[in-house]
Amino acid sequence: MQIVKHMKTDYIAEIGIDEMQRLYICPAHETFPHIYRAAMEVNWDEKRKCLRSPKPREWSYVQWYVQIVDAARDEYGIKLSLSPDTRWVNIAQDLTEAILQTKGKNA
Repeated sequence: MQIVKHMKTDYIAEIGIDEMQRLYICPAHETFPHIYRAAMEVNWDEKRKCLRSPKPREWSYVQWYVQIVDAARDEYGIKLSLSPDTRWVNIAQDLTEAILQTKGKNA
């Protein structure tokens, strides 16, 4: 018999690219101070209350978005979801559309 864990969901309040060209995701409620334990190069910015990637080298921002969402799910059991209220900061329309297309892939 398989035990099914119910995943908690938190909405993404803000997603953006900061002044150092790192993608960040600010959850509406949850915090992730130990996300580094996932060893996925995702960090928690305690001051801004956001998850963030390093500046992209080989990976695109879309790949980093998926990596951040996967790290939150794998390490904390929390599904981060975009909502109509998500604020998009310093993100071009084509990147917004590409991130929105990944929505079903992180369910």
